[in-house]
Amino acid sequence: MFNDIFSALRGARTTVPNISGEDFHRLMQEHDDALVLDVRTPGEFHAGHIPGAVNIDMMESDFSSRVDSYDRSRPVLLYCRSGNRSYHAGNVMMKLGFEKVYNLASGLFDWEQELER
Repeated sequence: MFNDIFSALRGARTTVPNISGEDFHRLMQEHDDALVLDVRTPGEFHAGHIPGAVNIDMMESDFSSRVDSYDRSRPVLLYCRSGNRSYHAGNVMMKLGFEKVYNLASGLFDWEQELER
């Protein structure tokens, strides 16, 4: 089930940069074309998410194929609850060729803006 994700992680030469909530918000404002990607479960997403975020559950077997449809040169801002799943999802995306990927280091714990419900 998770073979695609783990194979993409093996041999990865880069790691996704972890950024603060303040920097995450700044990048959202500076790059209106950024893909804000919530990698939590749909239930977590519907309980509250960053406005404008797209939800693709990192733990689903089709994660790699679903993110594959996005422009690899577009900035990607990833988050989850604590920053762990999104960090791993970011490394998968970098291995798939995404160029500008950033992880909200402490996840929603470090997000001070309003959430959309």
